[in-house]
Amino acid sequence: MNSSPPPQRETLSAWLFLAPALVFLGVFVCFPIAYLGYLSFTQGSFTRGGVEWVGLRNYGRLLATPEFWQVLGNTLYFTLATSVPSLALPLVLAVLLDRTVKLRSLLRTIYFLPSVTSLVAVGLGWRWLFQTDGPVNEFLGLFSIAPIAWLGSPIWAMPVLILLSIWKQIGFNLVVFLAGLQTIPQSRYEAAELDGANGWQQFWHITLPGLRPTLVFAGVTTAIFTLRSFEQPYVMTGGGPLNTTNLLVYYIYNEAFAQFDFGYAAAAATLLLLGTLLLVYIQLKFSQP
Repeated sequence: MNSSPPPQRETLSAWLFLAPALVFLGVFVCFPIAYLGYLSFTQGSFTRGGVEWVGLRNYGRLLATPEFWQVLGNTLYFTLATSVPSLALPLVLAVLLDRTVKLRSLLRTIYFLPSVTSLVAVGLGWRWLFQTDGPVNEFLGLFSIAPIAWLGSPIWAMPVLILLSIWKQIGFNLVVFLAGLQTIPQSRYEAAELDGANGWQQFWHITLPGLRPTLVFAGVTTAIFTLRSFEQPYVMTGGGPLNTTNLLVYYIYNEAFAQFDFGYAAAAATLLLLGTLLLVYIQLKFSQP
């Protein structure tokens, strides 16, 4: 005799278990995104009575503002220059650590520590390091190199922010790649050695294909981390000098909470959201076998 519950009861039970998560997503994800889209078509304050419907005017202003295009270029440059090393370096370190048994846990912990530290605290520390009279210039002075205004130079300010972001992300990706390497059967490497494959051939034909899902995950999370970067320019440079380190999230913050131009800021935030979704879609699309 079949004693399983009827399908209607199973469906009701499933919806009851899903309800808390759905309510959370609706209140804290879906509603804010929808309200952001609404604000991007308005001008005024956050309150309903203080806004005026302006249609696509904010988007037109956005695309006609040279500062926005400069900020967009800064963000793309920052994202590419941060993401590539943040994936390549941890991958190499993970392969080396995976083959080394001694001190593996200690090294893994040391590399991961930057990922769990406060980015604001780290940014303050790096700002001190790269001051004109800071430790970095003192070290370079030992080699008779003149002091460099790292954070006051349009040339060097952005590389300092990029270096900080790479250092912050490298530990997380390292742990992710180490976990991915554990899923690759050791028998594949043993068979490759019997066939005469060297280390590079094993890495190219076994390790990389085996890490495809891990690479996709690490690439998506790294792209999101870099695109939403705010603390670095806020703590270290204030978007300067000459607007060269002004990233899109920091630009949105200034327009919303310094200029109180909420509709314009919402339009920029909407474009950032769409751009992030497009980037994630492209990464997922090209990662498919």
